[in-house]
Amino acid sequence: MLARVTDNTSMRNLDKGDLLRKVMVKISLERIDTQEGITVEALLDSGATGLVMSSEFARKQGFKLKKLDRPMYVRNVDGSLNKEGPIEHTVEVNIYYQGHRKRTKIDVIGGQK
Repeated sequence: MLARVTDNTSMRNLDKGDLLRKVMVKISLERIDTQEGITVEALLDSGATGLVMSSEFARKQGFKLKKLDRPMYVRNVDGSLNKEGPIEHTVEVNIYYQGHRKRTKIDVIGGQK
């Protein structure tokens, strides 16, 4: 649903603020249990291999956390283990973007915004 940025020829001349503005998109997230939704800005392509949200955000927005059977350990691009610890929960949501809807699970990672 959300495509990767494939044309990065002009990104060499962007500062960090410009780059973040270029890859942020507005999406809506709907809680499965209550059908209540929120609109947020999401990073389109962070380089992560999946969808993630911070545990702080998930709890603040009232998402129902589902405990994983086994924790998933997260590695940074340099190969080191992520200091926030393993992913231990997931949330199931409907994501809405430009008239499209996708039901998916998002991994919840500790503390990061």
